[in-house]
Amino acid sequence: MSDQCASCGKANVNLKACKACKLVKYCGVKCQVAHRPAHKKACKKKAKELFDEKLYVQPPKREECPICMIPLPCRDNESSYNTCCGKQICNGCRYCLPREHCPFCNAANPRTDEEVINRFMERIDKYNDPNAMVLLGRCYQQGQHGLQVDDSKAFELFQRSSELGSALGHYNVGYSYNYGKGRAVDKKKAVHHYQIAAIMGNMAARINLGRVELENRNYQRGMKHYMISAKYGSKGSLDIVKEGFKNGSVTKEDFEKTLRDYQSSCETKSEQRDKAAVIIARARE
Repeated sequence: MSDQCASCGKANVNLKACKACKLVKYCGVKCQVAHRPAHKKACKKKAKELFDEKLYVQPPKREECPICMIPLPCRDNESSYNTCCGKQICNGCRYCLPREHCPFCNAANPRTDEEVINRFMERIDKYNDPNAMVLLGRCYQQGQHGLQVDDSKAFELFQRSSELGSALGHYNVGYSYNYGKGRAVDKKKAVHHYQIAAIMGNMAARINLGRVELENRNYQRGMKHYMISAKYGSKGSLDIVKEGFKNGSVTKEDFEKTLRDYQSSCETKSEQRDKAAVIIARARE
């Protein structure tokens, strides 16, 4: 990057880099605006490359269940949220180590729909808890725990959560825009929020981005998303990568690496989680 203004050529002044691409510097807003027509194409190209670098980086490690100390599952429905203290624990510990009271704060488990909703509200009012916002939003979206379906209220809660930096909040905002829940359908905004959530480690958002790219015939970009989510432990994503290898859109080297990473993510076994999966499956029959 040159140490002179890309527009007027001045050097040895207080220069600021273009925030989007970091390729050039300007001595002020006036010069940046004047140089925009000449710089626009290169700026957009470089900005996209920089964003893709962030988007396709392997996400951070999953948090551990605070009871069994095994990484939490990548799917939201395989762990649960304590409405009293906000702790997230895996289903294995939830179903196979039943307790009448929370093992962390000793609060009694809620017994009625009203108690559950009040707990969510308390977490939001007292602690501005983004996870409680998402879960209460889902209650409004799905009409759970005695609430009437209200997509607008659900969206407001999801948006508040995303503004606090919640990956789950961004995912649910993206989902709402994608399917017109509480807001008009807006596929671009849906992808935008899915991308933010994926960068933060939300695998559901990552998988949705893969599907969107494949639908748009961007096979390499789509497979990159599925390779990342497979490495995170998603069997469905691994199957899609395998099909990509068969049809030539995934190289042998990439497939073999993805398979090794998937197997590594599944090395830690949990008998409790296996039992919980059986309990949940039986309850749904």
